[in-house]
Amino acid sequence: MLIDHQALLGTVERVLVAGGSLPQEANIVANHLVLANLSGHDSHGVGMIPNYVRNLKAGYLHPNKHVDCIREDGSILVFDGKAGYGQVIAREAMAKAIDLTKKTGLAIAALRNAHHIGRVGTYGEQCADAGLVSLHFVNVTGHMPLVAPHRGSDGRFGTNPICIALPDTKEEPRIILDFATSKVALGKVRVANNSGKIMPEGMLLDSKGNPTTDPAVMWEEESGALLPIAEHKGYGLSLMCELLSGVIGGGGTLQPENVRDTRIINNMLSILIDPGRLTDTDFIASEMKAMCDYARQSPPREGFGNVLVPGDPEREQRALRTANGIDIDDETWRQIAEAASEFGVDVAAD
Repeated sequence: MLIDHQALLGTVERVLVAGGSLPQEANIVANHLVLANLSGHDSHGVGMIPNYVRNLKAGYLHPNKHVDCIREDGSILVFDGKAGYGQVIAREAMAKAIDLTKKTGLAIAALRNAHHIGRVGTYGEQCADAGLVSLHFVNVTGHMPLVAPHRGSDGRFGTNPICIALPDTKEEPRIILDFATSKVALGKVRVANNSGKIMPEGMLLDSKGNPTTDPAVMWEEESGALLPIAEHKGYGLSLMCELLSGVIGGGGTLQPENVRDTRIINNMLSILIDPGRLTDTDFIASEMKAMCDYARQSPPREGFGNVLVPGDPEREQRALRTANGIDIDDETWRQIAEAASEFGVDVAAD
């Protein structure tokens, strides 16, 4: 079904308020989730609501928490998220890191113990809004691993996203590179499973380590696994996310001595840079435009559309889905409705 994004926003806010969030928190989280859908990233959109309701009821997600800066040392910040809504916690942490970067030219921020922070590109966009370059490395703790290492046959990692963002210039819109280090985000597998579709070959392993296109293997009692992007290269990036955000950032990793249940706890290590401290801003604008145009002007291969740069697909999807509505499959909507009913909310009334 196609749902207007404003109507969807109101529905999600109602569910979150019923789950204990104050209206401001509900608005921030709902806007983040709906924006993910508008951007074409349904894996990190409103389909996450059943997971949030499950963790609220289990006591793993704590509404109305705010980020706590537990250390500030020069350009270094360390934050504790207190298992609050990650969309609020990470936003607040980035706001503090942005303020510091404006003063010093550089900030390194370690965020620990935030419940699911959602689409990481959101925080790259937040930094870009402030005119800053940013790099973000994320891992997850608190649940079973999902992604197999290169040469491995079972899950040992989360999907461990990386985001690199450059701000708008007067000639070129922002560049937002935001990707999971697995070949596909688990949420996209969830969407395929809910829609009754198969996955492309080369993305999944079943519980025996055999290649499969069946998304259901990720929800069997003995789970399958996602594969890393680019074989050993994606595996290496995923491991570095564990080590940078989980070890150096102090939040912990998916190694088996740490707790595993249904909670989704993210750690993020972010590096923020004021580009004007490094080189002339007019040079940045002209060279960024020239390089992006050079990439886009490559003649497309047969079967492909025009060459895009990171950020182009999200801009296209936002325009399309804002105009036409967000497509949500029946099973995902059923799951959202079932989760909402746990708090006495009837989404069919919307």
